[in-house]
Amino acid sequence: MSKLNVDQKTINELFSDKKSDFLIPDYQRPYAWDEEQCQTLWDDLFLFSFPDNNFEAFDENEEYFLGAIVAFKNENGKSEIIDGQQRLTTLLLILRAFYDKFENMKDKNSMLTRERIEKCIWKTDTFGTADKNTLKIDSEVATDNDKEEFLELLRTGKIKPGSKSQYVRNYQFFQERINEFLQNYPGYFPYLPARILGNCILLPIEAESQDTALRIFSTLNDRGLPLSDADIFKAQFYKYYTGLNEKEKFISQWKELEEITGKTFKPITGTPMDELFSRYMYFLRAKERIKLSTTEGLRKFYERDKYKYLKQTETINDLKSLAQFWGSIAQQDKSQFSEDILKRLFVLNYAPNGMWQNITSVYFLLNKRADETLADAEFKKFLDQITAFIYAYAVTNPGVNALRTPVYDEMVNIVNGKTVTFSKYGFTKSHARSAFENFLFPNQRPITRSMITWYAFTFENQQLLDLNEGFQIEHIYPKKRQEMEKGLKNEGNLDVLGNKILLETRINIRASDYRFDDKKKIYSGELRRGKNKDASKIAEINDLIATPQFEEAQIIERNKAIIDRFFDFLLKENLLS
Repeated sequence: MSKLNVDQKTINELFSDKKSDFLIPDYQRPYAWDEEQCQTLWDDLFLFSFPDNNFEAFDENEEYFLGAIVAFKNENGKSEIIDGQQRLTTLLLILRAFYDKFENMKDKNSMLTRERIEKCIWKTDTFGTADKNTLKIDSEVATDNDKEEFLELLRTGKIKPGSKSQYVRNYQFFQERINEFLQNYPGYFPYLPARILGNCILLPIEAESQDTALRIFSTLNDRGLPLSDADIFKAQFYKYYTGLNEKEKFISQWKELEEITGKTFKPITGTPMDELFSRYMYFLRAKERIKLSTTEGLRKFYERDKYKYLKQTETINDLKSLAQFWGSIAQQDKSQFSEDILKRLFVLNYAPNGMWQNITSVYFLLNKRADETLADAEFKKFLDQITAFIYAYAVTNPGVNALRTPVYDEMVNIVNGKTVTFSKYGFTKSHARSAFENFLFPNQRPITRSMITWYAFTFENQQLLDLNEGFQIEHIYPKKRQEMEKGLKNEGNLDVLGNKILLETRINIRASDYRFDDKKKIYSGELRRGKNKDASKIAEINDLIATPQFEEAQIIERNKAIIDRFFDFLLKENLLS
């Protein structure tokens, strides 16, 4: 059984211990606490130390628990911080800010408190004198470009001119709070840092090995900053590459991955690195021929068999390839993809769910060539197939869970060298047509934008659009007009596909509830001080502008045209029976 040393300590006891020598290792994430988290910590510390703003209401026997610190003694005898670095760093910034404020105070309490803080920040010699060149903490975080500034700030209290690092911002924040406190409680100033040092408790958990510390690390969270799955995976990778004597190589690769994913992914939950590991997970599942529609959690998947996938050299290479692939898509890189491919990827960017990203990741990793590119014709065929199927399935079988079974099947087919066809899951024409004609397409449904975006790119003269530009769904015949004039006999025609078109957000806002004749001028840019200025880049707009009127008959006609064209697409992809 692994041994643990667990002994709660006050901040003063933990930091002033002569044996204290903390290291934030290179595989840790950069310091990330912001002002909101600092404010929360400050408020907690103040309310504990001065209950109800009353110096005398404080109970000397009370303790305030600040959380756990997980570490292990490395080969150099330093306490390598596995969990708690954000909290430790912030506490040291607070102590340094107090230390500077005491510099010119000569009363006994202030001088004694300053001496206590001094022994928490710097190492001391045999006689207890602080060595101002040797800190109690060091940072080697590979991806933190400001770590040296943090260490210099602790050593000297001086801020580098023009610096905007998170360390400096938070240090200045605490300086401001301390100044406010001094103005309000000048006679009791030393009591706040003294109570923080003597009555605020940390729970240092020192493991006998990195393995044990990592297991604890995987179950604890930093205060207000939960550990991501990728943080844990990074620690496992780090251990593996350290064993191969390739620690520096791994640090460089991981930093590059973080930079690419940070620019590429904007996940709703988790971190950009979590998103990369998620997409890679589907590739690994497919290689294992897993077709189960239930998907285990990301961490649970990777921790199987003692993190076996994180102990394989090809994993980091695959992750890098996958990150660069999606990075090229996000940048619409024409050196990697033809314009036809980029147009199809733009359409899929508005897909009703994210399943296309998972199957596309599997396709890429199984079909990429030596230069990390894909054969254009085959990739185009694949994208057309998944677009047709996923969009149709979203209408005939609503719900992303229903889509898992056919997509997981095809992922395994890709691994087995088969072409994606969804042959087991094709659509009966009559059933599918009825589903589309009776389906409600309000703007709130993702499939509405999916279909309207797809239709926009069926026009041959539609140029590639910028992924970073905002697009909305425009009601050609406005809802407001229907409310006022009741021009449509069937009010349901407001929300059929035939009454909707893709439009730039800025133009959509201006078009709003205008009548059709005025809308056409806005679409074309005529109402923007000069013809064609700020005109829409949606090719179909030109056809719409040439239409004399847009009433119920035109909505019905256009709706039929959209559905007819989509069913021609399904037929071309052999998805109709």
